[in-house]
Amino acid sequence: MKNDQLDLQPGQSTELLKELHILTREGRINQDSRRKLKQVYHLYQFIEKLLLELPAQPGPTLADHGAGKSYLGFILYDLFFKQRAGHIYGVETRADLVERSRALAARLGFDRMSFLNLSVAESADASMLPPRVDVVTALHACDTATDDAIAFGLRKEARFMVLVPCCQAEIAGCLRQGKALALSRTPLAELWRHPLHTREMGSQITNVLRCLYLEASGYQVTVTELVGWEHSLKNELIIARHTGQRKRSAAERLRAVLAEFGLEGLEAVRYPGL
Repeated sequence: MKNDQLDLQPGQSTELLKELHILTREGRINQDSRRKLKQVYHLYQFIEKLLLELPAQPGPTLADHGAGKSYLGFILYDLFFKQRAGHIYGVETRADLVERSRALAARLGFDRMSFLNLSVAESADASMLPPRVDVVTALHACDTATDDAIAFGLRKEARFMVLVPCCQAEIAGCLRQGKALALSRTPLAELWRHPLHTREMGSQITNVLRCLYLEASGYQVTVTELVGWEHSLKNELIIARHTGQRKRSAAERLRAVLAEFGLEGLEAVRYPGL
């Protein structure tokens, strides 16, 4: 079957997609795999534009946090890095997935890919990563792992961060603990009185705070939804572009939001350096 019939990107390796089990050994694709591939392609389009803004030499460095099976990293390498300079680092806590990705990269000759068996938090101090990284990605890095990816990006002076947060539970837990007090203090607490709303409000507040923190740290932030993905807060796409212009007003608004929801204790933990 031809690549255009499979809806593949120009130059996409069918051998890679077979190795990733997106295509069958016969070169066919089922509906679920087609949907997954379209989702990754959609995210790739955002990242490609950012990569093209970076100098061709010595080539961009990209750290993919919570890499999992490294679908995103492999497709980025195949479509962009294979013909250019640069290096991709996949960070993943599950050792079996790291070993599998290393073996696949070796089979395909993707020699400028490194896979590290580390947590996102550990990676900031890991000697296997360079002191500066151009692009940080985190696709569905669960709960505070997205915050750790942001901290990593700040530490590595990243030019761009591309984040699709997932399973934000920390702030929801804080709202749940202080719910009785909040209900007595403000009618706004009705927004998270029911358990389902607590979870949803926690996710919404978490991402708002992340965006304010990035703006306060010198980044221009855009927020959009990944088209073609099932509608969910898990498909919120945050793109941060470094400008060096730290917004004092964003830091002030971040503190105000923390105070409004009784979350002041998180400032030193999640939003240092304001």
